[in-house]
Amino acid sequence: MKDSKVFVLVFCVLGLYASFLSWSLLQERINTKPYGMEGSKAVYFKAPLVVNAIQAMFAFIVGFAYSLIFHKQNPFAIFSSPKEKGSVGGKTFLVYFIVIAITSSLSSPLGYQSLKHVDYLAYLLAKSCKLLPVMLVHFILYRTKFPPYKYLVAGLVTGGVIMFTVTHTSKSSRESINDGNTILGMTQLLGSMLLDGFTNSTQDQLFKLRSHKQKVTGASLMCILNIFVFALTSSYIFFFKYNEELLYTLKFVEKYPHALGDIVAFAGFGAMGQIFVFIILEKFDSLILVTATVTRKMISMILSVVLFGHHLAPLQWVGVLMVFGGIGFESYMKLPSSKKKKSD
Repeated sequence: MKDSKVFVLVFCVLGLYASFLSWSLLQERINTKPYGMEGSKAVYFKAPLVVNAIQAMFAFIVGFAYSLIFHKQNPFAIFSSPKEKGSVGGKTFLVYFIVIAITSSLSSPLGYQSLKHVDYLAYLLAKSCKLLPVMLVHFILYRTKFPPYKYLVAGLVTGGVIMFTVTHTSKSSRESINDGNTILGMTQLLGSMLLDGFTNSTQDQLFKLRSHKQKVTGASLMCILNIFVFALTSSYIFFFKYNEELLYTLKFVEKYPHALGDIVAFAGFGAMGQIFVFIILEKFDSLILVTATVTRKMISMILSVVLFGHHLAPLQWVGVLMVFGGIGFESYMKLPSSKKKKSD
């Protein structure tokens, strides 16, 4: 590997770490930590749809700029390109993007809602393995069969999350948003994961539709998907949650201005992290991305424990090891196929 390529790789991996570690810490800060006290009652920010809309807007802007500057491509051209033999029309793309936008718009708020009932670390663990929700959706909708090792990974991750959650000994605190209703929280988290699985599965189908002249890059997907998410979420807020979300947010940030800084930084770091993901995918082996992503998630958990004062029981550490052991094993099993593709 040439020195210039090594420099780009190190820069991208460090950028991915910095972006997503900051994003993860801000996610926990916004959703689970109080911004002030009213008497003896802690005050939390409770407008997840607004956070989702702002994050989508930032991701759209960054994805659009990246597509134009580095790919010299208008992401929206796929909707107007003439239909050729063996290709699909703009309407087909539109339907796929609408479906993905709806499931994505529902998943994040539902996941944030679960944080009222489960710890952020349990949320982070459950969201760490994208294989599990994808397998669930494929099994439920398509009756897909998977290699035996994937069932082992799914079992390790599921068992790890369950062990982590049920062995948690919660201490009542006026500064904790967690009400201890674990069953409701895990149900909401499972619903969010299923929506993630449906989103990822539909994205896979979308990429299979493309022809050479209708190339859907990661950045163009990021751009188009997020403008749809922003439009859907903003419309819902304006027509159905105007007082509970929009006015509430305006009053909240007026009283606690640093909350706005947290939300904007959260959206910005998330968008920049995605760009580093696309650069690594375009210029290097996907195995490098998987390794960087898994280690980043482990560091996120360690930072959360250190910075926010989480105390884990011994069995919870076993649960953590089961989850990341499963994810690491999945990455290892992908290694032979990755090498094979590279040699072909």
